[in-house]
Amino acid sequence: QVQLVESGGELVQAGGSLRLSCVDSGRTFGSYAMGWFRQAPGKERELVSAISRSGTSTYYTDSVKGRFAISRNSAKSTVYLQMNSLKPEDTAVYYCAAARFGYSYSDPNSYAYWGQGTQVTVSS
Repeated sequence: QVQLVESGGELVQAGGSLRLSCVDSGRTFGSYAMGWFRQAPGKERELVSAISRSGTSTYYTDSVKGRFAISRNSAKSTVYLQMNSLKPEDTAVYYCAAARFGYSYSDPNSYAYWGQGTQVTVSS
């Protein structure tokens, strides 16, 4: 029943900002912790940020701390990733994902449901 659709990725200059959105059209959003992953060409998929089911706890990988912010709006079944001060090394396909109920939101292996990804390209 989980159906995740990402949007918001585009070409942006270094130092700019983007906000990614992920909607669970299956209306099961409140039962899952949510995460944002990214994968650049030739690199492994990386958990960038995650948020607990309640929205009270968050995780960020070191490279984005202080620049990115994750949030969720359960009423809209949407999770957001606000990305500020973007750098060329942030260029990647970004995926949202939903964790299995009861699994740790900060563990990449917890995620079972995936969107198709949205491309973020940061030019220098």
